[in-house]
Amino acid sequence: MKVKDKEFRVSIPESEILKQVARVAKEINRDYEGETPVFLAVLNGSFMFAADLLREITLPCEISFVKMTSYEGVNSTGTIREMIGLNTDITGRPVIIVEDIVDTGLTMAHMLETLKAHNPKSVDICTLLLKPDKLKVNLDVRYCCLEIPNEFILGYGLDYDQLGRNTRDIYTVVE
Repeated sequence: MKVKDKEFRVSIPESEILKQVARVAKEINRDYEGETPVFLAVLNGSFMFAADLLREITLPCEISFVKMTSYEGVNSTGTIREMIGLNTDITGRPVIIVEDIVDTGLTMAHMLETLKAHNPKSVDICTLLLKPDKLKVNLDVRYCCLEIPNEFILGYGLDYDQLGRNTRDIYTVVE
């Protein structure tokens, strides 16, 4: 598949993604039994993951959306810009951040610090994808669907210059 100036190949098919999403949802259902968590989905990339994950959650829960970004093109800028803030009261509530990908961890560390000021009961990270070799900060990622190598990817909500989010599979750039 070609997007703009880059070629991509399928690296994770939709069937594998959905299998791992169901596995993580089952873990969350077990771990949060008897609670009503607030899921905070990080836009834009997590919208497909959040939708599929929440369809598998059997707990009473709420979902809210925040938008934070540090990407331009295929590279992280290293500067986190919060664009849309939190609009749900999370005081004393368990919070699960739903993220498309954790690579450097800088955006997630910034978000965790921001959420602390709202006094949640707890905050856990749930990510579709994790690039452990690219982490620059120490994060406790409690729920991870898939660990991937440090390659640029798109699809299933992830983009290349805002394109490619609408695919069912995840693609890796072909160098």
